[in-house]
Amino acid sequence: MTIPTLRREPLHLPAAHLGEESLLPVPDGLLEAPFELGDDLPVELQEGAQIGPPRSVHPYLLQDGYDRNRHPAELDSLVLDNGILQARFLPGMGGRLWSLVDLATGRDLVYANSCVQPANLALRNAWVAGGVEWNLGTKGHSVHTMAPLHAARVEGPDGAPRLRMWELDRIRRVVFQIDAWLPAGGRGLHVYVRIENPNDEAVPMYWWSNAAVEQRPDLRVLAPTRRAYATGYDGTVGEVPVPVAEHGDHTWPAASPRAADYFYALHGQQQPWVAGVDGTGHGLVIASTARLHGRKLFCWGNGPGGRHWQQWLSPDGGEYVELQAGLTSTQFEHVMMPGGASWDWVEVYADVAADPDLAHSQDWDVAVAHVADQVAALAPPERLTETLSAARALADQAPEQLLAAGSGWGALEREVRRQTGERWIDESSRPFPASTLGSEQHPWHRLLTEPGTDPFADADPALPPSSYVCGPPWVELLHQVPPGWLRDYHLGVLAHARGDLQTARDHLHTSRGHRRTAWAARAEARVAAEQGEPALAVDLLTEAVRLAPTQPHLLLEAMSAALAADRPELALELFDAAPVASRRTGRVRLLEGTAALRTGDRARAEAVLASDLVIPDLREGERSLSDLWHDVFGAEPVPARYDFRMA
Repeated sequence: MTIPTLRREPLHLPAAHLGEESLLPVPDGLLEAPFELGDDLPVELQEGAQIGPPRSVHPYLLQDGYDRNRHPAELDSLVLDNGILQARFLPGMGGRLWSLVDLATGRDLVYANSCVQPANLALRNAWVAGGVEWNLGTKGHSVHTMAPLHAARVEGPDGAPRLRMWELDRIRRVVFQIDAWLPAGGRGLHVYVRIENPNDEAVPMYWWSNAAVEQRPDLRVLAPTRRAYATGYDGTVGEVPVPVAEHGDHTWPAASPRAADYFYALHGQQQPWVAGVDGTGHGLVIASTARLHGRKLFCWGNGPGGRHWQQWLSPDGGEYVELQAGLTSTQFEHVMMPGGASWDWVEVYADVAADPDLAHSQDWDVAVAHVADQVAALAPPERLTETLSAARALADQAPEQLLAAGSGWGALEREVRRQTGERWIDESSRPFPASTLGSEQHPWHRLLTEPGTDPFADADPALPPSSYVCGPPWVELLHQVPPGWLRDYHLGVLAHARGDLQTARDHLHTSRGHRRTAWAARAEARVAAEQGEPALAVDLLTEAVRLAPTQPHLLLEAMSAALAADRPELALELFDAAPVASRRTGRVRLLEGTAALRTGDRARAEAVLASDLVIPDLREGERSLSDLWHDVFGAEPVPARYDFRMA
């Protein structure tokens, strides 16, 4: 029997450069729009949907600096291998499981994208299709999905090395941990997940593991249920039967006429699972202990928009669907996690190795019963319970070797909690080394550890601040610093992030009194817009553009505000006065075309659309390109390159 190993190995792929983070904070939303839940849905689902998501992703900054130019790249990867399976993880991309290969056949159980092409599907914008990603904290593709995690090697009691990854979630102020291993002789990848809430108060919690698998005409998705909650891109959710609903048998995703989510009702089962089985009987199954009871199928559908999205996310070829597992029945819910609580579970990713005739039986009950037997053989429920207990006992074991570094925010969080007396985790198993404190944390660390000093005294007002914080301790610490443009700016952003608009307005106005900066003008404009003063927001953003003319994000926001205030002429003036580099970006060109059409300059709008406009960060569900086309050309068919419509 092969002894399992864990090694570092470079992964060579064409990749688009992620680019720099936007340094403009977003304390006032950008989270996904809520769906309309029907009154006929279960009470627990309705109640879970009322548990509020955070106001915004603040203090995280947007990752929107990428393009669609891919070049040869070397990515750091960590590989588990037991001679049967090989699991490759990317610690620099949220700890994503990139591939899970059956070494005997060379078959990948997950869809491994042939390139790294970010697109705008995550809470912070950038997201990549493929593999298995880990989503924590709030609805949507996680703030960590394109950010580095800490990683280390831990020696398992059976001699099988474990890959441990962990990080602080700054929105919920919780720590999550992922331990992955391939048992000797085992046919499945085991993943132990632990979330620890060190806060005294309960926090809303969310977790979904999202696995991409290759979409094939003969792929069938099965789960042990007769009911699902289905969504579409019309903003509604309703209960549908499984396997056949209004649009036919939706367990064959390649035949779906539209993009859709199917959340399978599995609550109360000892061993929840979902599987994708192709015509050979092989495919991925995700089984788990009972806490992770949610299961979902997502497919892009075979409409023009869905096919375009597949090409957009996998430009070098390949199509996929997603099999997902979560803490709740649907992704519209959060569940309250008590203060001081620690939640954990085990997930198993394996080849279902089913009889294709039985798994594809027209009798749904026969198909499900057969696959359930295969799952039980792969991961017997009683053995999974034992695995969870053993993984829990190992969860606090100190790592042998650090393999990758995440952010420095966990180290700063530890120092904050030492100052305030707040509870913190035992770091022996998940260390946040002081060496990870970097330039983003430096002024905040000084503010915390050097009372009486002003870490903002030498800040250059021509440059945007590099990082942000959130929470009451920082408000108190900032009030101990002498008044100044940056201190008051940060107080304003903090107030805006917690929804205290008038306090935010006062601080930002004071900041601008100390020194007129583009950053405070822009921040006050966002507050004014939220308070229903669009004209003032336009004036403030125009000032911000004048103060920092080379910042393309400010141009975007100013033009958008001008259009929202029905001032398309001003939007064009801003565009025409901007540097050439700012005018070249796809989204700015889109606004140019929109503004031109509204001023009656149809020829200019046509010229924009004729330029093969590319918007690298087009948002999932966004119809701005096709809408502008219809506004300019009426009933003329939308070209495929502009058609991202999901409904």
